[in-house]
Amino acid sequence: MSDYPSEYEFDVVLRDGEVAQFRPIKPEDGERMLGMFENMGPESRYFRFFRVKRELTPEELEYFTNVDYNDRMALIVCQDGVMVGVGRYDRAEDDPSFAEVAFAVADGHQGRGIGTQLLQLLTVYARSRGITGFRAFVLPENVGMMRVFRNSGYALGRTLEEGVYTVDFPVEHSEDAIAREQVRERRAVSASILPILYPRSVAVVGASRTPGSIGSRLLRNLIHNGFTGPVYPVNPSADVVNSIKAYSSVTDIPGEVDLAIIVVPSPYVLSVVEDCAEKGVRGLVVISAGFSEVGESGIELERKLLEKVRSAGMRMVGPNCMGVLNTSRTVSMNATFAPVYPPRGNVAMSSQSGALGIAILDYAHSANIGISSFVSVGNKADISGNDLLLAWEDDPATDVIVLYLESFGNPRKFARVARRVARTKPIVAVKSGRTAAGSRAASSHTGALASADIAVDALFHQTGVIRTNTLEELFDVAQLLANQPVPRGRRVGVITNAGGPGILAADALESNGLIMGEFSQELQAKLRAVLSPEASVRNPVDMIASAGPEQYLHMLKTLLESDEIDALMAIYIPTTPEGVPEIAAAVRQALSDYDGDKTFLSVFMQADDAVQMLATDGTRIPTYLFPESAAQALSRAVRYGEWLHVPEGSVPDLSGVDAPTARYIVDKALQRLGSEGGWLEPHEVRDVLAAFGVGLPIEETAHSADEAVEIADTIGGPVAVKVLAPSALHKSDVGGVLLNIEGEAEVRAAYEEVRSAVADPEGVLIQQMVRGGHEVLIGMTEDPSFGPLLAFGLGGIYVELLKDVAFRTLPLTDLEASTMVKEVKGYRLLEGYRGLPAGDVHAVEEALLRISALIEAVPELIEMDLNPVKVLKPGEGVQVVDARLRVRPIQTGWGPELADIPSVASRARRMRDAG
Repeated sequence: MSDYPSEYEFDVVLRDGEVAQFRPIKPEDGERMLGMFENMGPESRYFRFFRVKRELTPEELEYFTNVDYNDRMALIVCQDGVMVGVGRYDRAEDDPSFAEVAFAVADGHQGRGIGTQLLQLLTVYARSRGITGFRAFVLPENVGMMRVFRNSGYALGRTLEEGVYTVDFPVEHSEDAIAREQVRERRAVSASILPILYPRSVAVVGASRTPGSIGSRLLRNLIHNGFTGPVYPVNPSADVVNSIKAYSSVTDIPGEVDLAIIVVPSPYVLSVVEDCAEKGVRGLVVISAGFSEVGESGIELERKLLEKVRSAGMRMVGPNCMGVLNTSRTVSMNATFAPVYPPRGNVAMSSQSGALGIAILDYAHSANIGISSFVSVGNKADISGNDLLLAWEDDPATDVIVLYLESFGNPRKFARVARRVARTKPIVAVKSGRTAAGSRAASSHTGALASADIAVDALFHQTGVIRTNTLEELFDVAQLLANQPVPRGRRVGVITNAGGPGILAADALESNGLIMGEFSQELQAKLRAVLSPEASVRNPVDMIASAGPEQYLHMLKTLLESDEIDALMAIYIPTTPEGVPEIAAAVRQALSDYDGDKTFLSVFMQADDAVQMLATDGTRIPTYLFPESAAQALSRAVRYGEWLHVPEGSVPDLSGVDAPTARYIVDKALQRLGSEGGWLEPHEVRDVLAAFGVGLPIEETAHSADEAVEIADTIGGPVAVKVLAPSALHKSDVGGVLLNIEGEAEVRAAYEEVRSAVADPEGVLIQQMVRGGHEVLIGMTEDPSFGPLLAFGLGGIYVELLKDVAFRTLPLTDLEASTMVKEVKGYRLLEGYRGLPAGDVHAVEEALLRISALIEAVPELIEMDLNPVKVLKPGEGVQVVDARLRVRPIQTGWGPELADIPSVASRARRMRDAG
């Protein structure tokens, strides 16, 4: 019997937005199962047991609740401690690759998506146990169960015999199944967050009569900003708060409560949550601090808080947050204690920092950036940035998503969700902690080159997220994309009334990779028609200081209609007191008359009131104080536009892959290495790589000079001689590598020389020499938050000196493999730089895909260095010359797909991330 798989304890968001607990069954669940059975109607019992069944015998209860978690498995679903669903499989005796599945859902809980989630989780679990197919027997009248199978996305085989359908399907996670589950996930999460962002009524628990207190400011903001529903102050010490009747407890409120804002000291939060659960509250915003951010005692308190929230089927923002707001006219809700309320608009924001959240709202207000909704997520115990991305994905009021991030709870899920969302809505993010060094020991070239910030860059690069370095840059990009179309290309036109700013703009644009081409003679003639002879019209257009609104209007209209640019920047330095409003009016008119898709941005230097002057009738024109800021924002928008037009790519099926063999070798090695893991032996490295079609030269380990001579003679020709020692992490650094060794005397001498280079030699590797080719690095390191990071770059002894390396998170698509290779500066060598022989680029890309597949199949791999990898001539492939692989045991049952099941959240992982 296998151990109880605690990693399969999940909180799952159901179709109606409520949360239920899914977990493996335990022997002590007999009473729960009996209770569920007794609450099932005759039809539900008939559909499950194919007969009218009136009771479960003690023997049946024992059989159903005692499984071995391998050949027999069952998952149950609970809410408020009551079992409401169960799904199980039993492996077939005649075919161990197949299993029979069965499901039952309590009558009052059918139609909530419980059966669908049970099916998904069981297929994931079954795959990890070597099961490739499921079989179910379904009565024709059981249309609900047939609908679950039909809508699952799996390829069904269905036959009808003697009045019973036999449904067979493979448990392989097909693209259709994944796509359907992602749609279900998006709908479920959106429904679960609806009571928080669009509540019909709000209770403020801890509403205070003390001016300036958080409870007082929150209540005042809700009322002052015109929340459209009833607001209920809750204060056991007051009958009235701010002229509104107060209640001693949430349970005393006469009407329904969608959302409760909790502003009480942390020791009292749990009892308030219990009252909210009793009242039927759907959403919570816990402002209170004193949880995981304060240490061990707070971590335990937060664990209990989350347990109560989830067991009651609620969703929660926080704890330790500053609240939420939604500017939609349907709610007009300001449930924060911030002193400002931003203008209504199309930008949704999430901040992990409460204090910065206040600054963010203040900046948005002063910059006139319109906000659709804002969520301060705090400790992210429940609702995280991933949930908000799903909620905002289909939100018609949101066109741009802005994130301030301090950490990632589930980067793999973020990558999946953000990649999809960014295809329709730009995501702009600032991630703090850019310069923090990773805590890992740099025991490989890859480990030394990688850092947490590199992981963030790789993740954002692959998902299309626009990363900025500062909050100011964040808003610069947000206001551009919120109010202008995404740039079609890199060609930019600039008009200005002063030469200096035009030069600054040109420098900034071109240094950011944008193009300022000289305008055609025809276009120059059109521009010059209203300008003085001293003006320059080549690009940038310097209209000189005398230019007024007529000249600006003519320039803007002419250039916006031109096909020679993709974006236009207008710069103005005030030369008269009335200049700013006149030029702003000209800009507004030009943009109002224009119906094209060019991107426009303005720079009003030394004009604080330009922001308001450029915003009329709900239309906002992006404006900046300096041309450098505008150029930087535009360049980021351009790169985002280019990402949109690049195909997504796919993870290809690779031939010649033998994953079971690789897993067997690693499992055997871990038995030898123990709980801390370690580096694989050379023969293990060779066999693991070979299982995924990545070859090494002929090689063998020698433990004496005579043995070295014998091996070299068998290989034939010149050989490489390399010391094997724990201290020789980089063999060439210690003189542990000798090349082109040939003949008995040279082999003996080389053997002794490399052994003497270290104090702890364990053997000497004799390897066939690989001549020619370009040296590159393929490596991997395990980031504690992001998982595996794949590296590619210029190899050999210069890798850490030049640091010409590209990184990607996994899994790697065919397109990402190609762009990864081309991204490094050394790629020109593979093209045949200055007469050098070209390299087999296609073979490099395939090698990257094979290594990605290996890492996905064997998650125990935590570090890898293939350095150097010789890239031979086109058509001759690649050859790994030196390889090191480090492994470490992982939690039983874990796998990449388990870390990324839509709609579910591992309880253990959530609390680990919170801590």
